[in-house]
Amino acid sequence: MAQYMFLLFDSEEFYDNLTAEAWQDTMKLHTAFGEAVEAAGASILGGAALEKSSTASTVKQQPGGAPLVTDGPFIETKEALGGFYLIECQDLDQALALAKLCPSGNIEVRPVMDTSGESAPPA
Repeated sequence: MAQYMFLLFDSEEFYDNLTAEAWQDTMKLHTAFGEAVEAAGASILGGAALEKSSTASTVKQQPGGAPLVTDGPFIETKEALGGFYLIECQDLDQALALAKLCPSGNIEVRPVMDTSGESAPPA
């Protein structure tokens, strides 16, 4: 089985006027997604919702110098990384099929690199 990271990007405006009912409705959608993953014979190995990007800090490595720490995300975008899932499934085709079921505006699907061997990753 292969592992894929699903990076969930959405507009953060959703949180500006979030009601308890809207939050519960959103959580129900994610619960249904988890059930669909399991029904497909895949597994969610991990995942979490992230706080708004305004709470982020960025550490930028400076060649030959001390790391630079700044407030906020590294880039300005209309959509922000709002959460993630780590999914174990058969292959990329299954990962993409599952991503289509995920209740998020934009899902970046990326294979997890196998770092258990001593050879360099494929170019």
